[in-house]
Amino acid sequence: MTTVDSGTKTLLRPFSVDVPDSKLADLRRRVKATQWPEKETVTDHSQGVPLAVMRELARYWAEEYDWRRCEAALNASPQFLTEIDGLDIHFIHARSRHEGALPLLINHGWPGSIVEQLKLIDRLTDPTAYGGTPADGSTWWFRQCPDTDSPASRPPPDGVRSGWRALGPS
Repeated sequence: MTTVDSGTKTLLRPFSVDVPDSKLADLRRRVKATQWPEKETVTDHSQGVPLAVMRELARYWAEEYDWRRCEAALNASPQFLTEIDGLDIHFIHARSRHEGALPLLINHGWPGSIVEQLKLIDRLTDPTAYGGTPADGSTWWFRQCPDTDSPASRPPPDGVRSGWRALGPS
């Protein structure tokens, strides 16, 4: 499979997530080293997320979050990189099990990541397993937004538009 960018062929490169243990250890260290502000002076959310909630979230990320489980979930789907306008763009290409499936593009919101979309893949590519019909099937391109901690770390000059055009179904 290839994509077209400004009239030239750009090959897709298989990709898998493999974060070194040293990077995860450093992240946990930095989260634990957070310098916390004073507690908010109100009991509602008018001054933002309560400090206690943020402290608990940081504790969870530093001590309990299972990154390797998340990594395995990402690597269970076919991921690719492709260069568009000089930038690497990361995406998952999930093909439907049904012939003639509608090709669709999906993008996550901000803040967020492609991880939020993983739960959609099976339902949309194999709708018959969930009570749907083959006509409900879709072939998906789950694009990771630039400006997240992904291989596509910088946005293209025109935002996400060029990436959508280049990743479109061919």
